[in-house]
Amino acid sequence: MNDRHRYQAIRRLAGGVAIVFGLLTVVSGGLVLFGGEQALQLAGNVVSFVLWFNFLAGFGYVLAGLGLLRRKRWAYRVFLALVTGTVVVLSAFSLHVLQGGAYEIRTVVALGFRTAVLLLLTWIAAIATANP
Repeated sequence: MNDRHRYQAIRRLAGGVAIVFGLLTVVSGGLVLFGGEQALQLAGNVVSFVLWFNFLAGFGYVLAGLGLLRRKRWAYRVFLALVTGTVVVLSAFSLHVLQGGAYEIRTVVALGFRTAVLLLLTWIAAIATANP
């Protein structure tokens, strides 16, 4: 496999990961947001602004993933906006925790994981869409 094919494979994989990640995010967030009181109770100490941001960002992951699969330059900008927003939400969440706000440890893990995945996807998109 030459470099061109390797880059195409990485771009396609990253686009697919973004789409699946986005769909899972929309479904899981949607179940908590719109699943009624029982779903909300099962979720535990939900931090509303994190939940809403992640739910809405899930649609952005799908859009950016589709753009990356089609090697569109705007995909990079969508990923950049998503990672920027995630870092802002992570910062606000950290402040919430430091001020004694209720939270679940899985939120800490999930935000860290999301940030890492988005940084990687943004980097791949920057390279993959630089010279379409």
